[in-house]
Amino acid sequence: MKFSKPQKIKDLASLIGAEVSGNSDLLVQGINELNVIEDGDIAFVDHPKYYDKTLNSNAIAIIINKKVEFPSGKAILISDDPFRDFNKLTSHFAGRLSPSGVGEGGGKAISSTAIIGNNTRIFPNVFIGDNVRIGDNCTIHPNVSIYDNCVIGSNVILHSGVVIGADAFYYKKRPAGYDRLLSCGTVVIEDNVEIGALSSIDRGVTGETIIGNGTKIDNHVQVGHDTKVGKNCLFASMVGVSGACVIEDDVILWGQVGVPSKIRIGKGAVLLGQSAPIKSLEGGKTYLGSPADESMKKFKELAMIRKLPEIFVKMGK
Repeated sequence: MKFSKPQKIKDLASLIGAEVSGNSDLLVQGINELNVIEDGDIAFVDHPKYYDKTLNSNAIAIIINKKVEFPSGKAILISDDPFRDFNKLTSHFAGRLSPSGVGEGGGKAISSTAIIGNNTRIFPNVFIGDNVRIGDNCTIHPNVSIYDNCVIGSNVILHSGVVIGADAFYYKKRPAGYDRLLSCGTVVIEDNVEIGALSSIDRGVTGETIIGNGTKIDNHVQVGHDTKVGKNCLFASMVGVSGACVIEDDVILWGQVGVPSKIRIGKGAVLLGQSAPIKSLEGGKTYLGSPADESMKKFKELAMIRKLPEIFVKMGK
C-alpha cells in the first residue's frame, strides 16, 4: 500500500513509539509485507529466519525486534513487537474499511463512492463497498459482496454468493491466541473473468490479489491473499489456492486441487483432480497426485502398486 504522500521515518517511529537507528529523515513511500516489498517501503520482521531477506530487500525502513547491522541507506525501527506496530501503521494509514454513504435501493447496498460502468447489471442483495470500481457490461448476481477498494474489469460475471476482498488469512500465534495481521491490500479482477457461486478471492495483505483476463473460476473456489492468477486459466470446483502463489497463463486446476503458499505453477500446466504440489511446477505438463508429479510417472507408479499383491504371492509372503 502506498501512502498518499511520503512519510519521514522519524514520524512513523513516533506513531508506534519505536527507536530509530539510521537516517530518520529518510522518506518512506508505502507499507508492505515481505512478499510484495517495493522500493522505498517500510516492512516488518520479527523472526531471525527472515532478518537477512527483509534487511536486504527493497525496503528503506524495517520494523525489527532486535538491534542488528543493516545496509547503508536504510534505517531500522526497533520495536518489542513489530507485528503489533505494523498493524498500528496499517490502521493509521489505511483508515476505515467500512462503507460510508451507502445507498439502499432495490435490495442493494452500494457505496456512494463506488464507480460502476455502463450496462452493468446488479441484482438484489448485493453489497459494494467504498471506492470500488466496476467496468462495463458486468453481471453481479444476488448476494455478492465486494469489499472496499476492489477493482472489477469489464465483461465480468460474479455469481451468487461470491466474496471479493475478504481479509487475508494471516495470523501470529500469541500465548492468548491468534493475532490477525490487518489487511490493507486489494483485489483486481481483470476483464472477461467469470467467478462461480460461493467462491472467494481474498485481498492482498498490503498489495494486490489479481485474477487475469479471461480466467474462469467454478463454484466453491478459494484464492488466497497476494496470489497472481494469469490469463485464461480454468479452476474447477473446490480448488484451493493459498496466499502469495503465482499461477501463470493457461493453467488448468481440476476439482479439489490444493496449492500451498508461495508456489509457482508454470504456463499451460494441468493439475488433475485432487492433486497437490509441494514445490513449484514447470509449465506445459500434466500432473497428478499428492505430492504432485508428472501424470504418466504417477500412472506407472499406480500400476506397479496394483501388482504388489501378486508379487508377494509369488515370493511366498
